Amino acid sequence: MPEAIAQSELAALTRRFEEVADKNVRDFGIMKSDLTAVRLQIGNLDQKFEAVNKKIDRNQAQIVALLTELVGRRPDAG
Repeated sequence: MPEAIAQSELAALTRRFEEVADKNVRDFGIMKSDLTAVRLQIGNLDQKFEAVNKKIDRNQAQIVALLTELVGRRPDAG
């Protein structure tokens, strides 16, 4: 009889272990998927950041060009 109880306890522990292992595999898959999504978002943000930097550079170049054009003009020349 004690051997039967030990076998049932062993079977219950084995089932619990397998359930936890399956849950860990699922959770790892979810985390891996989330990490992939974060990497894609970071890539998109990096592209947007580069686009903003290029726009800032263009705007700064326009400002410099306009200021350069104004240098040497008389204030009252209009």
